[in-house]
Formats: sequence, C-alpha cells, structure tokens
Amino acid sequence: MKKKQVNISLRAILLVTLLAVGILPLLITGWMLSDRTGKELRSAEGRYQTQLVQDKARQIEMFGRNYSDLVRGYAQAFEFAGEKAAFSSEKTQQRLGESLNKNPGLLAISVNSIQGSSLSAFRTSVLSESEVSKFSSSALALINGDEIVIGSPQVAGKTGELVMAIAAPILLNDELAAAVVALVSLSEISRFTSDKQISEAEMWEMGLPIIFVVDENGDTVAHPNESYVSGRNSLKSLRIVKEWTETNEQIQSALVPFDAEYSGVSHEMIGAYSTANFEGGHKLGVIVMQDADKALASVGEMRNQIWFISLAFVFVALFLGFVLSRQLTSPLSNLVAAADGIASGDLSRRIDEKRITEIGTLGNAFNKMSDELETYIADLARAAEENRELFVGTVKALAAAIDGKDRYTRGHSERVSRVAVAIGQRLDLDEAELERLRISALLHDVGKIGIDDSILKKPSALTAEEFEIMKTHPQQGYKIMKNIPAMKEFLPGMYMHHEMVNGKGYPQGLEDEQIPIQAKIVAVADTFDAMTIDRPYQKGMGLEEALERIKSFVGTRYDLKVVDALIRACADGQIGVGRVQLKNFEKEKIPTKPERAA
Repeated sequence: MKKKQVNISLRAILLVTLLAVGILPLLITGWMLSDRTGKELRSAEGRYQTQLVQDKARQIEMFGRNYSDLVRGYAQAFEFAGEKAAFSSEKTQQRLGESLNKNPGLLAISVNSIQGSSLSAFRTSVLSESEVSKFSSSALALINGDEIVIGSPQVAGKTGELVMAIAAPILLNDELAAAVVALVSLSEISRFTSDKQISEAEMWEMGLPIIFVVDENGDTVAHPNESYVSGRNSLKSLRIVKEWTETNEQIQSALVPFDAEYSGVSHEMIGAYSTANFEGGHKLGVIVMQDADKALASVGEMRNQIWFISLAFVFVALFLGFVLSRQLTSPLSNLVAAADGIASGDLSRRIDEKRITEIGTLGNAFNKMSDELETYIADLARAAEENRELFVGTVKALAAAIDGKDRYTRGHSERVSRVAVAIGQRLDLDEAELERLRISALLHDVGKIGIDDSILKKPSALTAEEFEIMKTHPQQGYKIMKNIPAMKEFLPGMYMHHEMVNGKGYPQGLEDEQIPIQAKIVAVADTFDAMTIDRPYQKGMGLEEALERIKSFVGTRYDLKVVDALIRACADGQIGVGRVQLKNFEKEKIPTKPERAA
C-alpha cells in the first residue's frame, strides 16, 4: 500500500527558521548589556581617577602649606622682635639649622636682608652656596607686598634634584626689611604620586594608573621616570596635559580616549587631572592616565563571552536551518528549473510538487499560468504572422502599383527584392536584416509616385532636364515614408540606392563607408534587373554581359563585396536571368520581360 505523503506547511518551516534565528535578540540584548556595563565601568573609573588626583593634589597642597607656614612663622617672629640685628644673630643661625634637621625635604633656609647681608643653613650634599644664593634671589625678585611668593622649580646642579623656592617678606614699620627663603626638594611630591617599588615599564606592562605632576608650562615636576624630572621634559604633547594647562582652574575627568606613546608603541589612554594650588597663585597639575584597554578589560571580556555564546548558537541555528531547508529547497529548485525552462522558450514545462502545501498551490497556479501563456503566445504568433503578411502584402501592392504605371517595368520591384535578398544571404546577413532588405528593395522606387507620367512612361531616352526630375524620386520616397515610424529601418535602401562609392551619386553624394550596406545591395540588385530586362529603347543583356558590365563599375559605383556576392550567386545558379532561388523559399520563376498589353 502506498504510504500517504505528509504535507508540510511552509509557514511551519519559516516559524522554525525564525526561532533558530532568535539568537539575534540574544545578541542585541547581550551587546546592550555589555555596552551599559561598559559605560558604568567607565563612569566608575572616571570617579576613581578623579578622586585619586584630587587626593594627590590635596597632599601636594599640604606639602606646600607646611613650608609656607614655616617661612611665614620665621617672618612673623622677626617682625615681632622688631630688630634688624636678629637677622644675623647666632640664635637665628641655630634655629635655621634646627629647621633644616627637622624637615628632610628642606634643602636650604635663609634670612636675606635688603641691605645685602644674609644668614643661611643648607645641605651641602645637594646644593652649593652659589646655588642657594641664585635660587633665593629668583624668589626675592618676585616679592611685591606682604604675600608669600613661590618661584618656578629649578634643577640642582649636584644631584639633578628639583628645587622650589618659597619666600615670605619681613616688614618692619610697614617697610620691607628682609625675607625668609626656603628651598624645598620636590622629590617628596614624587613619593606622593608613585610607588618606587614598581618601575614605569612595569606600570605600562600591567596597565596600572601612571600619576605625574607638571607645572603651569607642562614641564615635568614629578614622574615615575626620574629622567623626565631631571631633564625637565615637557609633557604638553599629551592631550590631557594640554587640556590642564588650558583649564587648570578646574578638576575634571578626561575619560575621552587619547593617545600616548611608550617604547615606540602607541596606546589608547583614559585619565583625569586636578590642580594643586599654592600660596601666591602658583599651581601644579596632578595627572593620572591608564591604558584604556586594560582599565576596561572586563567589558572586552564580557563582549567576547557574548560573541562566543552567540557563535555557538549560530552553529546550532545553521545546522537546524540546513536540515529544515532541505525540505524547502528541493521543491523550490524544481519550481526554479521549470521557470528557467519557460524563460528559455519551453512552454511545455509543468510543476508536480505536493510535499509542501503552499508550494503545491503555487505549482498549480504556475501550471495554469504556463497553459495560458502558451495559448497567449500562440495567439500572438498568429497575430504577428497575420500582421506581417498584411504588411508585406500592402508593400507588394504598393510596389506593384508603382511598377504598373509603366508596362515595361512591371514586376521590377519584386525582382529587385529577390535579387537583393539572394545577395544578402551570400553576405551572411541575419534573418532580421534580410527581412529589412527585402522590404526596402520592394519600396526602393516608391518615390516615382511623385514623378510625372510623361517622364516616367517616356518610350525613349530622357533629356537632361527630365533626368534631373527623375533623380528626385529617392527624396520623394523619403518624404513619403520618413514620418511613418515602422518604415524607419527601411529608409536607407529607398533613399540611398543611387549613391556611388566614389561620392558622385545622388541625392547626397555619399562615399563608400558612409553608404549603408542595405543601400549598396539594393543599388546592385536594381542595376542587375534593369540591365537584364527589355526596354522600348534597349534590349536586355545576357547574364555574362550584365555581370561584366557591373564588375566594371566596382570602386566607382558599387562595393566590391556586394558585386562579388552577386557573381557567386549567379555562378552557383542561385540568380539567373528571370529566376532567383532563395534559401528557405520555393523556387520561383520571374519573367525577364514585361507582359505586353493585349
């Protein structure tokens, strides 16, 4: 017993496929979740880095405030004493030495009288006496009023240590009498900002935050790489440093990525900056930056996991889709093959596919369409053939009417048409071109309708004036036919069959390559027929004589290829006087002489 075939719904197959493709929502959801997590992590990292640089900036401010308070305390003590002698007393010298011992970051402290004398204590291992004098003088030059001033950081010659001068004026009786100057090592700032146990290279490798300090010009004050400090390297090429130098009144997170280069490798960084304010308006920028990929590595890991899970589901979906699509593609392939057959002209192709309900229904509709299309095309073919026969019949009737005006040219247009087609076959013209050639030759003399009968039927040779009138028949035919769209492709044979390859023909005087092949063929066929029929004033030539005569005009009137095709057709017996054998046409005798009126 034949097993009943189960119909599967196309909708069911599509539903299963869509469920398999349900991975897309998972992918979108996972991506959105990771994106949101990434934004939150970036925000948290921004808060952390901002807090970090704020804390470091406050530490540096405390560092500066301690030394500012130290020099201010000395200045106030001298002002309270009110005696200039205290500027150079042994007790003052002793106290300066005690301050130097108590403050490791203090490199020198001095009392400088405006009269030029000074009293100082300094660390000879770091500074020379001349350096103490030079650094102190640079700070003293900034004093203007009763405010503490801070000089720009300068490098000590002995150790390459960075030194900053802090000066407090001493006013006696509201006049500047002296100043207390402290030279402070900025190496303490480096201790606030970096862990000496980890090198800069290790920080880059591990993706740790790199903290450094710059002055208002962007030059290095503290950095994990000590050579940057001793060399006073400018870090203004870093976008984050440039931003701080332009907006150093603000505390800001700069998490928008920027590039930093280390060991010839460019890294995408995120970071933040803050400002450490000293008395006298002096500022230092505290900068932190970190490799963006490593700082936000967890986001990348989450996205990789999402891609991995999604990829696994893709493989499952592809497997299910492959198995299920076999149920769908097989009948569709049959349908496509049938459609291709019909597209190539095989209207007998039909579909017999019922495994899938919808495709079975589509196949039935397809078969019905094929039946109707086959009938419709057959009807069109019949109608086209009828129209063609009607058209050709009309053309022949018109040509016969023209030839009938003169009993000596009766049948001329039909004979010219057949000879022209025979020549065209020898030239391997395609069927469409042969049909155009045939109609064009039938109508080549249509312009003679406009020539007066007295000239057209004259039994003797024409006068020069009459011949000029006769020569207008190509233009007459062109005027008649040019406004009929269907006649456009037949115009060359009608209009140009009296042109000569040497340019001495009419009506346009065209030369060889300017003359279409259709006109060249009609010209030779027209001459051949005219030479081989009897006229009242001239008896028709024999075949050999006519061919020799036409050959003599090659290169002047006629094209060599066309004449050669005529000669070959005559040699093979396809064309003769009074007969033409056309391929795919029945042999037909054509009278060489016009019928005489009874």
